[in-house]
Amino acid sequence: MHILLTRPLEDCSEMILKFQSLGNQVSHLPLLKIFKLNYDEINFTDYKGIIFTSVNAVKFLDVTTIDKKLLCFCVGDATEKKARNVGFQNVISAEGNVENLKELILQNFDQKDGKLIYLSGEIISIDLDQQLSKEGYSIRRIVNYRTIHNENFNDKFVKELKLNMPDIVYVYSQNSAISFLKFIKLYKSENLWMNTNLMCMGEKTSAILNEIKWKKIFLFNPGEEEFLLYKI
Repeated sequence: MHILLTRPLEDCSEMILKFQSLGNQVSHLPLLKIFKLNYDEINFTDYKGIIFTSVNAVKFLDVTTIDKKLLCFCVGDATEKKARNVGFQNVISAEGNVENLKELILQNFDQKDGKLIYLSGEIISIDLDQQLSKEGYSIRRIVNYRTIHNENFNDKFVKELKLNMPDIVYVYSQNSAISFLKFIKLYKSENLWMNTNLMCMGEKTSAILNEIKWKKIFLFNPGEEEFLLYKI
């Protein structure tokens, strides 16, 4: 089976090796570039909990002076793993989406327990900080990374891809879907995907790519990528 992965290499290198070990051909088309942003110095002793909605929010945080026993709320297992890898000890994970993360916080952190700090990228699908503020929480959002569309694709790679179209492509965010649609139109490949299964994280992500004819569209949560191989 031919699989196309679209995340930055550092975010999918393990998955590439995993899929290859299962006998699949794996192609890599990074749709986004991610950069660290500078932010004002944070006194983490002022906060009783920290919220991460992505692996990159953890990756681009300077954790050297942070108490690693600080309670961490993570959107999913990959983010939890990253938080533990950088030293955090008290980590709780939701089921891969922000709505579940909000419920996790409501159930495990009382408004009276203290302030929360929320680390995220510039572009977010849900205003989690505003929603929690309406619930009575004291929360501060810090933007510590920026995502931009990758516009530099290898022409040789694209030519080979068009000659050997993937059976499956994974798209992880609305921003990635927008970038993927631009890529498809840039290389005039709108009619080449009808035998490809599109795997999207969330309905809003898949809706962006609905104008392209796919074999089937599946929705998934992080960690379910391998499971989806057996559904097609």
